[in-house]
Amino acid sequence: MNKTIKLAVAGAVLSAASIANAGIIIPAGEWTLDVNGNVNAFATYGDADTATVGAGSDGVVAGGLASGPDAQGNGDIYGINTGLLPAWLGFTGTTRQNDVDVSFTISFQPNVSDNQSSGMGDTSQPLNRQAFLTFGDKSWGSFKLGKDLGIFAADAILNDMTLLGVGGSGASIQGGANTSLGGIGTGYIYPAWKGQIAYTTPDMNGFQATVGIIQPKQGLNTAVAGVETPNATNQERFGLEAKAHYAFNAGNANGKVWVSGLSNEVSIGAVDHDVTVMDIGINVNSGNAGLTAYYYSGEGAGLTTNVNGASGANAAGVERDSDGGYVQATYVIPTGTKLGVAFGRSSLDKINNADTAILDTNERWTVGAYHPLTKHLNLVAEFNAMESKDHQGDKQEMDTISLGAILFF
Repeated sequence: MNKTIKLAVAGAVLSAASIANAGIIIPAGEWTLDVNGNVNAFATYGDADTATVGAGSDGVVAGGLASGPDAQGNGDIYGINTGLLPAWLGFTGTTRQNDVDVSFTISFQPNVSDNQSSGMGDTSQPLNRQAFLTFGDKSWGSFKLGKDLGIFAADAILNDMTLLGVGGSGASIQGGANTSLGGIGTGYIYPAWKGQIAYTTPDMNGFQATVGIIQPKQGLNTAVAGVETPNATNQERFGLEAKAHYAFNAGNANGKVWVSGLSNEVSIGAVDHDVTVMDIGINVNSGNAGLTAYYYSGEGAGLTTNVNGASGANAAGVERDSDGGYVQATYVIPTGTKLGVAFGRSSLDKINNADTAILDTNERWTVGAYHPLTKHLNLVAEFNAMESKDHQGDKQEMDTISLGAILFF
């Protein structure tokens, strides 16, 4: 993984579970090559309940992350997939030339499973989430150019304990999906992996800020037989994202406070709408205990991604308000196992009384145990309970149990 994700996983997410802080280091002339990544896999069982139908509605919770039974009424769901993190192979090269630190990162994310009926096992497409360069110096900051994790909401996902596990899943667990959802759509919006040009200030006694222009976002055109396809309308500007954080130490406690924001213009068919969203979060660790609290609020952003089809706005381009957040508490017991519990919720407001056939909320409870069997290998067990409701009174519930392991190198 790249340095940002590696340090976040090793520090904020699982400070008590032993994970290597570097991969396989190879000196190569003026360069140092770091080969790093992870392999993880989880067996997940899900139990999807039949929807509770509200008065005067069709019983379909459109856009809900909690899945229902299939067409035959079977609510049992099985899958062997990666968790929130895909399997990962990354290459980072670093050097210092002319008093400038220079680096590149390229990574690949293969699949560990899919459900192809022929048994060939290679239907799902591998991911390529990173290809970027950086240059800078600790005295004046650094620039990043290329594809990497987005700036807005990055800290929300990097402090989610399910980064080492599965979190929310939905029906995708039996479809050989590349990754699970973690807390995406049930507490935070997915930061995604985006082309960007970003500047990060030097570390000023714990304070640091990043600002960048981001690949303009297209909307999802749902006009063709109800199928969402990318819309090719030209964009009027770059997306903008920024964040600031302050890392602190106070006696036996340490942690970080952050804020971030995003501004996009999204095209859906012939209609444009604006996306604006901001967040605030805090992560504190003291002794064996850890606490994370997070909140976001926006317009036109939807619930899951900041280009979530028409859910962020209606067909006329009128934006819907949305907000959400999560709280998470962890504690390391004498065996070294980190136990954690988290609750997350994402909500979408309707525009008027006629705007009812849309999702209202996605909620998730997670209870997890993360045990460092070796320096690099962690065993994981999680229980997740998800609930989705729409503005017509329909409700869908789904519980999942996941068991597996994640190995970092």
